[in-house]
Amino acid sequence: MRQNEFEQILEVARVKLTAEARQKIFLSSPQFEKRVREVLCDLTNKYPEVEIDFNPHPQAFPDIAVGNFGVEVKFTLSDTWRSVANSVLETNRIESVEKVYLIFGKMGGTPEVKWDDYEKSVIHIRTSHVPRFEVEIAAEYSLFELMEITYNDFRVLPMEEKMRYIRKYARSRLQKGERLWWLPDNINAEHTLPIQARLYTTLSTEEKTKLRAEAVLLCPGIVRSGRAKNKYDDAVLYLLTYHGVICHQARDLFSAGSVANPNNDDEGGIYIERALKLIENEMIEAARAMDDALFVEYWGESVPPKQRIKKWLEKADALAHDWMPSKSLFLNYVEK
Repeated sequence: MRQNEFEQILEVARVKLTAEARQKIFLSSPQFEKRVREVLCDLTNKYPEVEIDFNPHPQAFPDIAVGNFGVEVKFTLSDTWRSVANSVLETNRIESVEKVYLIFGKMGGTPEVKWDDYEKSVIHIRTSHVPRFEVEIAAEYSLFELMEITYNDFRVLPMEEKMRYIRKYARSRLQKGERLWWLPDNINAEHTLPIQARLYTTLSTEEKTKLRAEAVLLCPGIVRSGRAKNKYDDAVLYLLTYHGVICHQARDLFSAGSVANPNNDDEGGIYIERALKLIENEMIEAARAMDDALFVEYWGESVPPKQRIKKWLEKADALAHDWMPSKSLFLNYVEK
């Protein structure tokens, strides 16, 4: 079967399924997919090389294999042509399929069924426990165009390579003040968010100190003047998106007296400077241990662990007002 022949079959199927939906809407995704399978089976019965499986693997991608072609079926009771689709891993890809199409049944509003090229329909990636494609019929743009790679080239990449494309795309979509949820280059990376969000104020002193050290290392902007707007935003977002920790009072992190002056000695000085001197060792440990992908994300560059404290001081010196971090912090630090 040639591609133009299969696309003609899809168009006949679209017309037939739309007519059926307008007589009586399909009520569920399984019902709709079963009917799509039946219609395609009828329309391809003159092609002896085509045999449609009515009992496929439940996670198979695409849903229906028709010889060298495949059909991914999406369904909604809402009035929209957009839906979350399959995982980018495509673990259960049907290898005989070379070209994938999308058939979409929209039962909301005026019931209708449409089809499109799958590659052209993928517009976005959403993340849950694994990244998943988002599709839209008649989309104005394709995700793969934005990522500058074809779908067929992307799908055969190792997951580590796929994640690099995904991270680059996700960063390009960020608005001012936004940060990525953690997207590791390796899908098997040892990172999970706690199922239950935690309040910063409920953490142990040890964990608070560790998290403060990580946050300030990634976010040197916290050394700016106390009058600087939004200077804690990145640090707070890091705690939320990477550790699932909610800090509803950013001042609790570095400027509160209990942090900068735990001994209550009333010696004055710059509170942020005093707070950071107390966690120098933890910052050094964080610089050695933290994943490089985080520094690429927050600093915009990859920095070897041994150079991170030096680089942080350079960044902090450029941002601080009324004091020079490199003149008072890490004075005894020697790169090892």
